Formats: sequence, C-alpha cells, structure tokens
Amino acid sequence: MVFAAPNEARVRAERVLDTDPPPLHASVAHQVIGIWQRDFGDTRLALTHLRRARALAARAESADREADVLATLGVALVHTGRTRQGLAAFERGVARGTGHTRARVLYRRAYVWWVLGHHRQALEDVRRAIPVLRQAGDVIWTARALTLRATVHLALGAVERADADFTAAEALWDTTGQEHDKADAVESRGLAAFRSGDIPAALRLLDEAEERYAKLGTPTFMLSIRRCEVLMAAGLAPEALAEADAAIAALDRIGGQSTRKAELLLAAARAARLADDAQTAVARAAVAVRLFAGQRRTWWETHARLVLTEARHAAGRGSGRLVADAAAVAGKLASFGAPAAPEASLLAGRIALDLGWTADAERHLAVAARSRHSGPPLARMTGWAAQALRAQAAGSVRGVLEACRRGLDVLDDHRTTLGASELRARATAQGAELAALAQRASLVSGGPRRLLVWSERWRATVLTAPPARPPADPALLSGMTAFREIAARAEEARREGRPVPVLEREQRRLEREIRSRTLHMRGEAPGGGDRFDPARLLERLGDEVRLVELVVLDGRVQVLLCGQGRVRRFTAGLLAEAEREAEYVQAGLRRLAHPGAQARLPVVEAAGRRLEELLLGPAAAHLGSGPVVVVPPGRLHRVPWALLPSLRERVVSVSPSASSWLRARETAPPPDVRPVLVRGPGLATGGAEVPELAGRYGTPTVLEGAEARVPRVLEELDGAPLAHIAAHGVFRADSPLFSSLRMADGPLIVHDFERLARSPYRIILSCCDTARFASVGADELLGLVTALLPLGTAGVVACSAPVNDAAVVPLMLALHKGIGAGLSLAEALRDARAALPGDAVHQATGWAFSAFGAA
Repeated sequence: MVFAAPNEARVRAERVLDTDPPPLHASVAHQVIGIWQRDFGDTRLALTHLRRARALAARAESADREADVLATLGVALVHTGRTRQGLAAFERGVARGTGHTRARVLYRRAYVWWVLGHHRQALEDVRRAIPVLRQAGDVIWTARALTLRATVHLALGAVERADADFTAAEALWDTTGQEHDKADAVESRGLAAFRSGDIPAALRLLDEAEERYAKLGTPTFMLSIRRCEVLMAAGLAPEALAEADAAIAALDRIGGQSTRKAELLLAAARAARLADDAQTAVARAAVAVRLFAGQRRTWWETHARLVLTEARHAAGRGSGRLVADAAAVAGKLASFGAPAAPEASLLAGRIALDLGWTADAERHLAVAARSRHSGPPLARMTGWAAQALRAQAAGSVRGVLEACRRGLDVLDDHRTTLGASELRARATAQGAELAALAQRASLVSGGPRRLLVWSERWRATVLTAPPARPPADPALLSGMTAFREIAARAEEARREGRPVPVLEREQRRLEREIRSRTLHMRGEAPGGGDRFDPARLLERLGDEVRLVELVVLDGRVQVLLCGQGRVRRFTAGLLAEAEREAEYVQAGLRRLAHPGAQARLPVVEAAGRRLEELLLGPAAAHLGSGPVVVVPPGRLHRVPWALLPSLRERVVSVSPSASSWLRARETAPPPDVRPVLVRGPGLATGGAEVPELAGRYGTPTVLEGAEARVPRVLEELDGAPLAHIAAHGVFRADSPLFSSLRMADGPLIVHDFERLARSPYRIILSCCDTARFASVGADELLGLVTALLPLGTAGVVACSAPVNDAAVVPLMLALHKGIGAGLSLAEALRDARAALPGDAVHQATGWAFSAFGAA
C-alpha cells in the first residue's frame, strides 16, 4: 500500500504500532513509515525507523523479513549519501534472503546501482531478479523491475529496448491498483518520449504524471528533474532553472534525499548555463560535483564536471587546463556509454580552437563528429557542429557550409514536430551557432548573395508554417474562457482601486494551464517547405523596390541591399550602440505622446539620424526613390523606421524575413470585400474613428459594446479582407503569447488568434504596443503581429510605442482614405503621416506606427 496510497499506508502503520504488535508486525509497520519518510519526508527519521524495523525482524527470527528491511535501508543510506554503508546493507540482504525475497532485494540493489550511475551492474541485478519475480507471479514487483530496466536502457541511449520494457510494465500496471507506480510509469513514458525526440508528448505525459502524484499528495522531485531536462531541450532554460531551484528549496525544507538534491543542482546548473547565466551555472555545478563525489556516484559526478567545465568556458576562462578537464570528462563519459560524451569532446575541441591548438582541436572534434549520423536530433546537431568547426579550422568554406546545412536540416525536422509557436521559436536557439558559422564563412567567401541565403536560412523560420491549432480541445477552450473572465474582473478591480492579489494568482494559474496545454501540441510531419531563392526575390522586387536585410555578425551590422537584380553589402555600425539608440528613441516617443513635449522633437529627430548611421551606414545613399522593405534582426524590430531621415518621406514596410515578405506578396486576397470594424471598451476617445469609418464603408461588420466579445470577434475576423481594431493593447514581455487587446469580455490574446483558420488578409491595430515583440531563439519573434503573419495575414499596421489616443484618430482616418483609393498599407500609411498636423504629438504618433508585410 505504501506505493499505492502512501499517506494512508503511513497512517495505518502508525495505528499498528499503537496496538503493541508482535515483532514481525512491528517490523513491517516501521519499514512502511521508513519508506514514507525516505521518499516523501525526512531521511533522518527514515533511517531511525528502518534500523528499528531491522532489529525487530532479527527478534522475530525471520531471515527473509530482515533481508527485505536491509534492502530498504540500503536504498535510504545511499539516498542520504552514505553509499558504502548502503552497499554493505545490500550485501547482507542478498546473503540473508532466499528465492522471491532475494529477487526483491536484487531489484532494489539494481535501483541503487542506477542511482549511482553503475548501469551495467544495474542491468545484471535486474536480469537476475525478473525471472524469479515472474515465476512467483509477483505482478507488482515484475512491473517495477521492467520499469527500472527500461530507465537504465534510456540512460545508455537504448531507446527501443526501453520502449519495449515500458510497454510490458504498463500492461502489468493496468492489472493492479498501484496508483503511485502507475504515475511513475506515466512519468517514465514521458522520459522515453523525450529521449526519442518527442517534446510535446514528453511535456504532456509529465504533466499527467504530476496530476496523478498530486491526487496522492506525494512530492515530485524526480519528476522535476525530468521536466527540467525537457524544458531545457525545448529552449525554456529560465523556466527549468526556476523549477529546479524551487524543488531544491522544497527538498531542504523537509530534510529530503541528498541524492535528489545533487541531481536537482545538476539540472539547475545546466539550465543556468543554457540561460547564459555562467556564474550561477558554475556555483550550482561545483556544489553538485562535491555532493556526487561524497556519494561515490562517479557517473553523475562526471556529468556535473561536464557542466562545470562548460560554465567555466562560458564565463571566459579558456585555458589548457580546461581542455584537459573537458577531454578527461569526455573519456569517462565514453567509458560509461553515456550519450553526453560527444558534447564533452565538442567542448574540448572548441576550447582548443580558441587557444589555437589546432592538432588537439582536430582530435577532439573528430571524436564528437561521429555522433552526427545517429541518435536523437540534438546529439546529431552536436556532431554536425563539430564537423563544421573541423572544416573551419581546415579553411574549407565548402565543408563549413555543408556541415551547417546538414545540422540545420536535422533541427528543421525536429522543430516541425513541435506544434506550439513558442516551442518552435525557442528551439531555434539550438541552431544559432551553426547559422553564425555559415554566415561568417559566407562573409569571407561567396559574396553578398550567399550571405543573404544563409541569413534567410535561419531567420523567422517559425513564420514558415502556422502553429498547430487545437479547436477540439475542450479543456483548453474552457481554460481560455475562465482566463478571460478572471482577467476582466481583475482589470475592473484595478480601475476601482480594489485589491486584486487573489484574482491575479488565479489569472497566473490559468495562464500556466493554457500555456501547458499549448506546449503539448504536436506539429505536422517533417518537411522544410520551399527554400529561399534570391533570384525569385530579386524578380519580385523589380527595379523600383529595395529590400534592406540587416545581418549582425560579431556584433556589427551588415546591410544587404537587394534590388535592380543584384545584392550589395555595406558595413554599418555596432548592434549594441544601435540598440541603445533605439531605446532612447522609444523613450522620446513616449514623452511626445503627451502635450507640452514639443521641445523634445528635435532631440528625437537627431536620434533618428544617429540610428540611420548605425543601421544603414553608406547603404542609405543607395536606396533609390522607390518603396523600401526593411528586414531587421529580432533585437531591432522596435525601431520606428519612418523616423530615419532617408525613409521618412517614402513607402516603408517591415518584414521579419525576406521569405516572409515574399509569401505576403504572393498571398491572394479573399473574394469578400466587407471590412470588420471592432471597438473595444475604455478608450480615451471611445474609438472615435470607428463610427466615421462605418459610414465610409457602407455596410461593414461593426462590433462594439456587448457585441465586441472575443468569440464573436474571432468569428468575424476569420478570413476577413480587412479588419480594424481600436482597443487597448498590452504587451507581455514575461509571456508574449499572452499579449492582448481588451474586448468587452476580457483580453483577446495571441493564443486566440492562433485558433483562426485564416486571419484577416489585412489588419489595422489602432492600439498601443501591438508591434512589440520578444526576441527568442536564434532570431525569432513572439508577439501579436508575428502570430498573424503565418495564419494568412499579408499586411498589418501596428504600433511599437504608447501613443496619444486623440492623435491616432486623424491618422487612422487618413490611412483608410488611402486604402479606399486602392493603396497598399505602407503607401496609405506614408500619405497618412504626411496629412497629419506638424506638431510634435501628431508627428510622434505617425512615426510610432509601422506597416508589416506586403499587402
């Protein structure tokens, strides 16, 4: 019962002890309490109860009873870091036990070998135990042994063998009432899904296991460790670090297992390193190394040393000693058969290259490169990264580009299994190094056109296909409805000055639930879609239009100017300086949104001139007189491009990539011509442009007041030719897919738009902050505009800063006048700016809006 209903088992055991039972019964009761304390409570109390259980078993003169307790005690001793004492207890237990009991002891020793990282010994013990358990008809312990063997196979990279054992174990669990073990089986299947590269399935199964554990009221430290692994692979390293640190704190509060603490520290160190927090990674990994060494867990200690070496290298501590450390770790991991061995060899080779030790680098990189043809996607990418570095060291541009292409193809296939746009975006971080290597090689040899191809190869790739949409998931739809209601109530309470902590907590809980369910979605079958063709781009641009793609290499902006049948490259300023200037401009626009800031206008205009020098450099003199399409890197999408002097009087549109612009240009408008006008609540002007626009368009669909509710708005937006939304906009930097537009019944969020079969062909967002994005992954953007583009929207007008509501009205009216005359959004926006009054408030309002796409 202690694994089926742990808390009830502990209570019953305590009742048994209250009845002054005979030694045999008392031994069982103390053992049950010891198991509960070992797994869910204070390990010191566990040892006290288990030693008492062993003494009582000896008094009862039951050798099998004593052997069984010795096995439980051995597990507890190992988990408290007393490895030598624990293994000695197992030696005595194996010697004392016979038949069926001895098989159970062997199973538990196999578990301890797995904890210690001695996988061969674990397989040997479980191999001896399973036939005896089966012959005895012991379904529960046979299922446990199969689950353990599968877990060991996973640690050794034998995914197919693990799957077979997990399947057999699950069939046995279905015949029992062992709820805790069933939850453990679901957790183990999540681990298997992760090892086979199926991250959505892994997240879904781990969440299901957590729900099962919660019903039993048991802690989930091992589950946290496994979820951290999956979150890191999904590009969610900061979340993995937060989960690991929270679990460590919870473990410390109850005096829990030191073995689990060491494993959680290792997970935290890995997460910190991936989150670019090298100092935290060094600190966590160093403690983990000490704990594992004290616990005599060499396999784990070696993995912790790998992370410690990686973190020290990331902190800038390259040295010959570090090469030796990485090489030693690689050798040990290879001797264990650990899948992480190529990663250590790659690290040794990378550090050696930094030091100029080309012969040593080649030796280590050649070993790492062997993993490029087999294993899970991220392991193969490690191999291709090593192969690319080998080619770079050998001076082979062709070799670098081929290795980068093959590695990014692997990541493409992996990425398309992810249904959630957030996971797709974050997963691209795994390919950032390969993309940068290819771009550097192209810069040195191959000319601007090749650099353009490689820039496009890994830019805004998430926008190449719409995210998976789960319209039939009732739990998700109900969660989003509840979220909207709670968010609306919280907003109302804030306006009235009432406290909202309870509502905010519930809102955060619902956000976590919605996000969790979206991360479970699987993508379509692998397939990278059309490759970027610069000739097709140049043909579509013609002689008049110029496309300016900004590429950042080694911190400096490279300008690729496309048009008139050719691609030219110009070198501009430093990215860091441009980012600082862009933030300064944004602050200036925020001030100019309020009357009385006229004196700031020349200052903001001067900042625009400096931005042009940093971002366009000499390319500004070669833009011609026609329209310009700007393709900035993710970190520069908040630049108000119309403020730059050479772009101020011309037609300018912005696109996340040249490929995205081409798709927008070639998207056909829907046959329907009736626009949709939406007016949300609480606007300072009351959305004054909407009634006037309704009169202009004759018979538009107008949603306002109680009609402007999210379900109805989504229904009308689906496939609309033109949509105009006047509403309060909120950008969520902490969770960009919860960025929202306020409707009558609460926020309309990015997740809502992703449920559309086809978003509006053209959409105008007359709202603050709708053109703000979070830059994630390699060079991806998460936000409202980027959610619309892959869903069928060819053109968006949105705002990158807070603006003056009253000044927005004439801008919007003038914009629609141009649209009505047959102009594109970018052309209409240019003319609308020119039609505004010349005061600072109106000028700043015009600059804050940008046209995205090509419609």
